[in-house]
Amino acid sequence: MEPDEIIDGLFKEIDSALKEMSKTKDVSTKETYSRIVKNLCESQGVFLGLASEIMGFDLDDDDWDYNDDD
Repeated sequence: MEPDEIIDGLFKEIDSALKEMSKTKDVSTKETYSRIVKNLCESQGVFLGLASEIMGFDLDDDDWDYNDDD
C-alpha cells in the first residue's frame, strides 16, 4: 500500500469518526468515538514520524558504497 493511500485513509477515518461523534448525544458513545479518534491520530503520528525519518536519509549519498580497500 502506498504511503499516500495510508495517510488519506487515516484522514478519512478520523473525519468520519469526528462526524459521527458530533451527531450522537450519548456520552458513552461520544467517549468511544473520542478514543477511536485518539488512536487514529496516534497511528497517523507514528506513520508521519517514520516517514520524516526516512525522508531525512539521502539515499544517493556515496557513503552507502562499501569499499573493502580500507
